[in-house]
Amino acid sequence: MLRIPRMNRRVRLVAACAATTAVLGPLIWLWQASLLPDAYSVTDMGYADYGGGPVAGSMTHVGHGAHRMAGHGVGSLTADPRRPADVAVTLTARRQRFPLPSGRVVDGYTLNGQSPGPVIRATAGQLVQVRLVNESVSEGVTLHWHGVDVPNAADGVAGVTQDAVGIGREFTYRFVADQAGTFWYHSHQVSHKQVSGGLLGALVVTPPARPAGVVDVVALVHLYRGARTVNGREGDIRVEAPPGGRARVRVIDTENGPMSVWVAGAPFRLVAVDGTDLNGPSPVQNTAVLVTAGGRADVEVTMPADGSPVRVHLGGSAAVVLGSRSYDVPAVPRPKATLDLLSYGTTAPLGFDPQRPDRRFRYDIGRRPGFLDGRPGIWWTVNGHLFPHVPMFIVAEGDVVRMRIANHSGAVHPMHLHGHHAVVLSRNGMPATGSPWWVDSLNVGNGESYEIAFVADNPGIWMDHCHDLPHATQGLVTHLMYEGITTPFAVGGTADNEPE
Repeated sequence: MLRIPRMNRRVRLVAACAATTAVLGPLIWLWQASLLPDAYSVTDMGYADYGGGPVAGSMTHVGHGAHRMAGHGVGSLTADPRRPADVAVTLTARRQRFPLPSGRVVDGYTLNGQSPGPVIRATAGQLVQVRLVNESVSEGVTLHWHGVDVPNAADGVAGVTQDAVGIGREFTYRFVADQAGTFWYHSHQVSHKQVSGGLLGALVVTPPARPAGVVDVVALVHLYRGARTVNGREGDIRVEAPPGGRARVRVIDTENGPMSVWVAGAPFRLVAVDGTDLNGPSPVQNTAVLVTAGGRADVEVTMPADGSPVRVHLGGSAAVVLGSRSYDVPAVPRPKATLDLLSYGTTAPLGFDPQRPDRRFRYDIGRRPGFLDGRPGIWWTVNGHLFPHVPMFIVAEGDVVRMRIANHSGAVHPMHLHGHHAVVLSRNGMPATGSPWWVDSLNVGNGESYEIAFVADNPGIWMDHCHDLPHATQGLVTHLMYEGITTPFAVGGTADNEPE
């Protein structure tokens, strides 16, 4: 029998150990570096990105990419506490099973015993006050006002602007509804679970002088366990609209992916996107509108003079049917053409010059193998980095900001910046030539890139994340932070804050 000298066996053993260490060592280091502490401030995550702008003298850097600032806390960024509320609402959150009108039972969440929650209505300029009471949601709850540029203390993000509201506790949100438009509200605590389960509702802000004779329809589209609903009802909803009259259908996509909207029976105009009116929208037909996850689209229809009904398709399996004498209008397939908002409508002044920005940022979305809080997988990246080692975009109040969002991840991402509206300047290098296209939720397809711009006019610490909410749990989250703003809140901790 051939004997291997003892020395050779030792050499081979040492070589095998060395090879194993060479392979496992970096993996162990990457695993260790991905672990999140039990409680952490979002201001301590990642690295500071100043976008080529000045670095604040009051800032010092501590540890791995951490930032410490002396200044105002998010709790001080509120509406005038002396001003009385014009609209006051109490919403009570419950974890419960509830039936849809079809009889389908949903194991989810309600607000005031219903899902979606009540439609909150206000007139532009009014102060809205909402008291949130948690009756039975064990993981806690918050409310985020999607698309409303609220003061930071009212943004409703657990671990960033407040602690999650535990059972038996309450929190009051106060903000002035400055902008007329279509918005919605939803929980930002365990949002991928609570929003899907029905913890959401519509917010409609109308102008002081409302146009006469326009039928106003809210169409909040939501999937309950795979069943598409409009305002909580499966299938079609019927709305009376007189011959020759106008109807404004406020479409709200609360799902995790984009939805197509198209109209059969009459031409339509797309009059608003994400709560902002378009300038000079012209009538179109045989064309679909793409509404991204979290986004809104206001579609205006002039009813046929002969009383024929009109169907507004919402993703194909649901619709708003407008009519008077009859509601018998068949469904039609989605048109091949999609309305291009880059050229729709007519130009108008922006109110600032995006060609002279104070800061430029890039938000490149990719995907690669790695660890996320110790879990191996293929995760989303921002500028090549896995969460939490992602950029913190830092601005000063008054800055003109440009951001390039590019997606090469293989999936669609509906990107949502809290507290601000941005104007789209170009897509894939093609400049915008139509109405100013203001967004708070932007559908960025795979292979697409967008240039957007905004004025940093709302101090705070703001999430900038994918609104395909499971994607946010998988690390597609960054923040926009104003110089001199701090937060006492932490993700995790005793409040179990979990914003995604």
